[in-house]
Amino acid sequence: MAGPWPRRGGKRRSASERRGARTSLSILLTAVVIAGAAPPSPASAQELPWMEQTLPPAQRAELLIQAMTLDEKIQQIAMKPVPNTDLPECGFYAGARHVEGIPRLNIPTIRMTNGPIGVGGGDCSPDPQATGVPTELAVAASWDPSASYRWGDIAGSETRSNAHNVFLAPGVNLGRIPNNGRNFEYFGEDPYLAGVMASEQTRGVQRHGVQATAKHFAANEQETQRSTMNTIVDDRTLHELYLLPFEMSIKDAGLAAVMCSYPRINGTFACENRPLLTDVLRDQWGFEGYVMSDRGAPKSTVPAIKAGLDLEFASPRFFTPDTIKPALAAGQITVADLDGMLKPRYATMFRLGQFDHPVIGFTPIDFATHGAAARQLAEQGSVLLKNEGGVLPLDATKLRSVALIGPQTFAGEAKFPATGPGGFIKVNAPYTVTPEEGLRNTLAGLGSHATVTYHNGTDLAGAAALAARSDVAIVMAGDISLEGVDRANLDLPIQDGVDQEALISAVARVNPRTVVVLKNGGPIVMPWLSQVPSVLEAWYPGQEDGNAVANVLFGVVNPSGKLPITFPKAEREAAASTPEQFPGVDIDGTLTATYSEGLRMGYRWYDATNSAAQFPFGFGLSYTSFAISKLVVTPQTADGTEPIRVAFFVENTGKTAGAQVPQVYLGLPSATGEPPKRLVAFEKVWLNPGQKKLVELTIDPAASNHPLSIWDSGRRQWTVTDGEYQVYVGDSSTNIVLSDSITVRTPPGRQP
Repeated sequence: MAGPWPRRGGKRRSASERRGARTSLSILLTAVVIAGAAPPSPASAQELPWMEQTLPPAQRAELLIQAMTLDEKIQQIAMKPVPNTDLPECGFYAGARHVEGIPRLNIPTIRMTNGPIGVGGGDCSPDPQATGVPTELAVAASWDPSASYRWGDIAGSETRSNAHNVFLAPGVNLGRIPNNGRNFEYFGEDPYLAGVMASEQTRGVQRHGVQATAKHFAANEQETQRSTMNTIVDDRTLHELYLLPFEMSIKDAGLAAVMCSYPRINGTFACENRPLLTDVLRDQWGFEGYVMSDRGAPKSTVPAIKAGLDLEFASPRFFTPDTIKPALAAGQITVADLDGMLKPRYATMFRLGQFDHPVIGFTPIDFATHGAAARQLAEQGSVLLKNEGGVLPLDATKLRSVALIGPQTFAGEAKFPATGPGGFIKVNAPYTVTPEEGLRNTLAGLGSHATVTYHNGTDLAGAAALAARSDVAIVMAGDISLEGVDRANLDLPIQDGVDQEALISAVARVNPRTVVVLKNGGPIVMPWLSQVPSVLEAWYPGQEDGNAVANVLFGVVNPSGKLPITFPKAEREAAASTPEQFPGVDIDGTLTATYSEGLRMGYRWYDATNSAAQFPFGFGLSYTSFAISKLVVTPQTADGTEPIRVAFFVENTGKTAGAQVPQVYLGLPSATGEPPKRLVAFEKVWLNPGQKKLVELTIDPAASNHPLSIWDSGRRQWTVTDGEYQVYVGDSSTNIVLSDSITVRTPPGRQP
């Protein structure tokens, strides 16, 4: 059984392969001709030497900057909330997200659109239509890099079709705490999984000549007082966890831009934090893109410029003529500083073809194809958490009546799942499929005449009565996560006047075939879990909500998702154990959150403390069964620089086609002080009943995720420790079915 899309990155490539891929990507994007874009006239290269396409992007950027006046340079380092004069059909958005072009220099206007749930919240008013795709957390739950690539491919295509040039995603902060109001925008709690998914999304976006922007750099793992808070995190933890997905996106995918975040990091605001913006980004990683701020994140002019901030995002306060010119006159900054801010952005634009093939207007979007892809993404990201007694998949031939119960937001109109979680992030989807429509569509497709009756749950007695007289009761419940707000607790909230916890219990008491479908932005606690036989996690599924969920419930699609984030048993576990960790405590008038758990975040904390989660990282059930067998790890003794081959078989031992995600974890020597294990490889394997496949994965010490290494803060480098390394293979972080060990002996002077 093949997956929905061609595989892209299921196996981690070697460092040399990634370097070659980045070179090929650069050549492709420099040469690509985007449909609907007019190439420059032949005279352009003669009159404007930076328009000579055979020159390297950096050289073209230098030639352009040499031709600019001081006022033009100042104008180009900040956005302005002014109308789209060059594209009047775009409308005027008061919070405009564009850098105005300069026609005399052929500098195009650069428009930016928000991104974590699809193309929306951009530079036009009203927002043009775009596909309502599932959120990044749902894509991470697919554990399929090709799914993340397809998501990015849709986003890049629609960004350009909607006359924008920059896509403000991927979001790569980690799910350190389950309460984070923006967990739905990110790829979960593990830095390697997040880095793989972000890299594939970036490739998908940038193949269209659109810039991808990784955010929020860095350590922005909560929303509470995000604009003023202080994050205290040690240097080793910062590198091994919270910076790693950014590093992978830059090194593996040629990321165009990074957005610096709101909080202070160890006392210094992120957008004026030189250790982050220069020492790490430029010097350690060799980042060739540019740094933009989050909206309102800069707090200064000179410190921000000297730290490495290149562009002030929207409604500028600090990068304006009134602030820049006095700083120049006082000798606090120089024109060379401004040139250094412009060069990486222009070089990036040249590399992506944005000068040579500029956006000139709107082009049609294939919403039918993109809608089908959105449905497949939602199906792949659905995680079956519980299925006692084989209640799922539902047998359409044996059903006469289906009770659909739950608040309007999640089970009725389904507007919320399609248009986004509100707040600042919305998508103007071309259509939505409600849960009721989806159930009827799937039932009809299976030849069933079963009735579907909806109840919004506001009357518990009425909802229970409907459930009691129905063959099966499907309760759809969830939450609304919002940017700027963290969840006060992990309970299902009262929604649309419905006590969702009480509703689930009331329905479960009268119908033993009660299925709970969750539509939520992050982990929840489940006091009602023992009362229901089946639970399906659907996250925020996007515009195809109804069809995708129904297809999984009735077995048209076999669920294959795995949790990208741990579901705790109770409040205040792991990194949220104390107020000092989350939301923080007041220290000298500033809310200060201390990452005192260090490397013990997410599943690492549960491993290190021998604690049991409600549902562990990497967990997910299927309608079939799988066996993983015959592990072979070579070489058994390694020098710390050579790739390690991990091979094993995966077999579908059941009666239904499906997909398994074998996960490879590595336990480092105890002398390193690391948690018991870290994820280092995985692959989604699609198998027919009885089919068996050899899976070969590589742990490459030179890879961007540094799988064998720890960060040595004193030496400012990654180092490999000699000793015994444990190799674990399983289908979740807790269900390890195979293990082996290797010995690493590093020759003197050799480090990856």
